[in-house]
Amino acid sequence: MAPKERIGVYPGTFDPIHRGHGDIIRRATRMVDRLVVGVAINAGKGPLFTFEERLAMVREEIAHLEGDGPNDRLSQRVEVRPFDNLLMDFTVSVGARVIIRGLRAVSDFEYEFQMAGMNAIMNPAVETVFLMASERQQFIASRFVKEIGRLGGDVSHFVSPRVAGQLRDRFALERKNGGAARLMQTFKPEPAPPDE
Repeated sequence: MAPKERIGVYPGTFDPIHRGHGDIIRRATRMVDRLVVGVAINAGKGPLFTFEERLAMVREEIAHLEGDGPNDRLSQRVEVRPFDNLLMDFTVSVGARVIIRGLRAVSDFEYEFQMAGMNAIMNPAVETVFLMASERQQFIASRFVKEIGRLGGDVSHFVSPRVAGQLRDRFALERKNGGAARLMQTFKPEPAPPDE
């Protein structure tokens, strides 16, 4: 009897996807046979990019991710899917038994620990696995990338050239429409959940 395929889910809003996300995706594929990247609709967070834009961005970035060797084609083992239901329901619907979560700092741990505990109560057959962010990626958060980009800073250290271009275009449109000034007047930094 052939061993059962190990499927993992890596959920997030990905608004936008950044190098830290790519690092977790690449490393998670070492642990599972197939990884489903779940892009949450999450309208409550007030995303910069539409749901469709975020889905397309994540798919494009995964198509460019390199694996561990010349024959390791990550795009063949990683699938991107939208979801707008409970993470546990989504996980079960794709046949996964593992939820992958990235941790950047100790501050992420408390939130993630609580969420993992709730998920374990809902379905004890699904495990949550935490991957520590790589040293070079620990400080990257989507909300900081957006804030830097909105204020005209260089985000190329944090996102791919493709995503940087999309951010540049979006913020140019905001400035043209006077949106950046309005957004910055109402912007009150709050700690973001660590799924960014």
